[in-house]
Amino acid sequence: MKTVNHEVNSGNGLLFEVCCGSAEDAIEAARGGAHRVELNSDLFHGGLTPTIGSLLTVKKHIDIPVMCMVRPREGGFCYTETEFEVMLSDAECLLKNGADGIVFGFLHEDGTVDEDRTAKMLSVIGEKESVFHRAIDVTPDVFKALDSLISLGVKRVLTSGQQPTVPMGAELIRRMIDYSAGRIEILPGGGIDAFNAAWCRKTIGTNMMHAAVHRTAYDRSCSGNPSIYFGGAVYPPEDRYLIADSEGIKEFYKNACK
Repeated sequence: MKTVNHEVNSGNGLLFEVCCGSAEDAIEAARGGAHRVELNSDLFHGGLTPTIGSLLTVKKHIDIPVMCMVRPREGGFCYTETEFEVMLSDAECLLKNGADGIVFGFLHEDGTVDEDRTAKMLSVIGEKESVFHRAIDVTPDVFKALDSLISLGVKRVLTSGQQPTVPMGAELIRRMIDYSAGRIEILPGGGIDAFNAAWCRKTIGTNMMHAAVHRTAYDRSCSGNPSIYFGGAVYPPEDRYLIADSEGIKEFYKNACK
């Protein structure tokens, strides 16, 4: 039986997309009332391409749109030819297996939008939804970037207003919405939480938001030897991890709609 929570679909005019790092996240997000999810892997590095298995599991259990990130690595958005080939193949596979849209971003070394690669990705996406992610936040001229994406036919752009967080970039996001004039959707995302959501919504004048809402979960299987780490130079505790918080999502939405 699919997880669908219509509790938050209460006519408040706010679409809430939850950023998810796993199938478990996405199922919890739907349980909390998310209207749409962005499915990733490795949120620690900003979100990378999810597995086909995670997508298949999500589509089996939830009945809301699933946007899939296509990002092969951390560290910038100017990819090698091999990485680009992988991204197109990943997008095709994700779409064939039920993705409702693809989230991606291509830049040149100077930070401007790579229109050629963006157009090729759009040809793979076809009639499904296309989302240019926060790569736009490092472009040298955000309005020229919007012009490029609008001319290419991208549906939506995710942005924190070229600042570390949406509250810091709220003024620019509002200008981006005004400039776009409905030609492309502007989705604020980055640093929005239950405490600032209402302020962000009113200040920006937005009807959509993107956020990650997590709680800490525990896996005690590593507790017998806490000196062992399986990551790189950053050594977080191995007995815990973050998972989407369905109750926190409900609270976020409630606060955002005040």
